[in-house]
Formats: sequence, C-alpha cells, structure tokens
Amino acid sequence: MSNQTVEQVRQVWPLMSTFIFVPHTEAEYERVVALLDELIDEVGEDEDHPLASLMELLGTLIEKYEVDHVPELIIT
Repeated sequence: MSNQTVEQVRQVWPLMSTFIFVPHTEAEYERVVALLDELIDEVGEDEDHPLASLMELLGTLIEKYEVDHVPELIIT
C-alpha cells in the first residue's frame, strides 16, 4: 500500500468508521444490521452495484459477531 493510499484512507476513515466497524455490543450489532438491511433494499442482488462489496463486508462483520455472541440453538 502506497503512502498516497494510506493518506486517502486517513482522510475518509473518520466518516467511514461511524458505520463500518467491528460490533462489540448488541447496540453496535443492531446498528450494523440496520445498515445492512438498508443496503439490501438499495443493492438487491446486483453484484455490480457500487455498494455490493460493502454489503458483503457488513455481512461478514455480522456473522463474526453472531458466532462470538449468539448461542446456538440446540434442537432435541
């Protein structure tokens, strides 16, 4: 990664970090889920949409939270 790239990221990160973050609490998790829901409405299944990769990233963050914090249902 070049210094120019790092500088570009540094400039946009303060705004981006308000909605792209690893959720550590249920409230943060709910914020990320709400954003993903809005993106699903906007992007749908269009893999070429400019926000499709953001949708994928948020899905990964949500999945990680759920693995770490949501107990599995045991069906007997």
